[in-house]
Amino acid sequence: MATATWLTDHFLIAMPALQDPNFARSVTYICQHDHDGAMGIVINRTADLTLGEVLRQLKLPAEDPDVGDARVYIGGPVQPERGFVLHDPGQEFDSTLNVTPRLAITTSRDVLAAIAAGTGPRRAMLALGCAGWSAGQLESEMRDNAWLTVPADESLIFDTPPADRWEAAARLVGIDPSRLHDYAGHA
Repeated sequence: MATATWLTDHFLIAMPALQDPNFARSVTYICQHDHDGAMGIVINRTADLTLGEVLRQLKLPAEDPDVGDARVYIGGPVQPERGFVLHDPGQEFDSTLNVTPRLAITTSRDVLAAIAAGTGPRRAMLALGCAGWSAGQLESEMRDNAWLTVPADESLIFDTPPADRWEAAARLVGIDPSRLHDYAGHA
């Protein structure tokens, strides 16, 4: 049996033929991928909600207006009531997975408290929900040409406007997105 290629720290770029409303034209950052399945955060879908609104609901008002004005993302259809903060690593929080030396994901409230207080990670984005695949499911979708993959670039996550991330991610693969078609083929 061939050794599996794990996609942790990669972007999944939805092909135009992928019509699932949760993932059409999405870019998903894969936080974990192994023989048990995969988990990621959609990084280019904003919610009609700001970080300031979420922090106020948690009674953690942000003093910095830039923090309060930050958009919240729709991270995927799994656990949409749960917050996932993708951020620069380096600080210790109650529930953090260090994905790489460059990126971590935290699900505990203490990261939001630190962000509100101005002592949190330098770069962070809050997503509600995540994307998840059971064992073998993502690999099957890859064989069906639903996704392109490319190693992740954290500047795309934090520095590229959300509306531009799908095209920017496709360009990381070396593809002109205008040349992608909404049908898939197999050779």
